[in-house]
Amino acid sequence: MDDQIDFSGLKAVYVNCTLKKSPRQSHTQGLIDVSQRIMEKEGVSVETIRAVDYEIAYGVQPDMTKEGADKDEWPKLFKTIFAADILILGTPIWLGERSSICTKVIERLYAMSGKQNDKGQYLFYGKVGGTIITGNEDGVKHCAMGILYALQHLGYSIPPQGDCGWIGEIGPGPSYLDKESNAAQNDFTNRNTTFMTYNLLHLAKILKEKEGYPSHGNSRKAWDTGSRWAFENPEYR
Repeated sequence: MDDQIDFSGLKAVYVNCTLKKSPRQSHTQGLIDVSQRIMEKEGVSVETIRAVDYEIAYGVQPDMTKEGADKDEWPKLFKTIFAADILILGTPIWLGERSSICTKVIERLYAMSGKQNDKGQYLFYGKVGGTIITGNEDGVKHCAMGILYALQHLGYSIPPQGDCGWIGEIGPGPSYLDKESNAAQNDFTNRNTTFMTYNLLHLAKILKEKEGYPSHGNSRKAWDTGSRWAFENPEYR
């Protein structure tokens, strides 16, 4: 029997990047719910955002109303996202790619990535990211590859098995929540969803207990004031 691990101090936010506004059924939400229930049973504080329900302006600035947009609800949503230790982006697959909403969310996260935390590191250092993907035909690994690359580039840490997904047969057919898909009984999806969820929790707990990454070797503030640690410019050798 595994020793019981206390994850209750962690916060997670799922951003569902479906193209369907509430209350329409979202198959992506169906798989998000599987992971979310695990977190809730482990005592984690969980929140879900359906991004399409909000007016998120296009752009790569923190508040696009300052750039001419009539309305931008991103700054409010970002407060919720940044307060979480774990971010999971959920997306359907369209034409083999993540949804346009998912791309917009990533672009808006990018707007904040140049900011620094109190150690002088980039803002998302010490936070953990993952992704959940659903669709028909192919594309889970392709979409996960791009999403997880983007998250780590912004500063999120990605654990082993940081993605999970479900896809139906090639061509028109049942989606995740359709009874005839029998997706809820798919052992491969259920296993990977469970592994992803716990790996996110483990890494987030480790980073939170360590108060994120040490600032040695990765502080923009220190670099800008002259620190170079073990770096040596080749031209001075």
